[in-house]
Amino acid sequence: MTTETAVAPVITSPEHPKKNRIQVSNTKKPLFFYVNLAKRYIQQHDEVELSALGMAITTVVTVAEILKNNGLAVEKKVVTSTIGMKDETRGRLIQKARIEIVLGKTEKYASMASPTSATQTREKETIANNKEEKKQ
Repeated sequence: MTTETAVAPVITSPEHPKKNRIQVSNTKKPLFFYVNLAKRYIQQHDEVELSALGMAITTVVTVAEILKNNGLAVEKKVVTSTIGMKDETRGRLIQKARIEIVLGKTEKYASMASPTSATQTREKETIANNKEEKKQ
């Protein structure tokens, strides 16, 4: 696993977005939408890149932990950075935290990827454990 901290922009243009990137929002879709989408991307591309800004970072970390704890993915790279964005209401430049987590397929992915009740139970337990840790 590689951990990096940078203040550099991403070198992917809107004309050529990465096919295995999921940009996570904590307001648009439920958590398990991203978990299931990430599973599909890992199956199709052998890896997935999860990225988020600001408050959505916790959602990305939770999705990555669910996939890792269920043996479906391994962490390849984590990159944190800050980006400058223009505040629409005040018109000034603000700094936003950003994270990118790259997850790769595990060797036992094929046998575990089928949506069984055991996998769904483990995922729910992971979420419950994460909520309990946040309370403490």
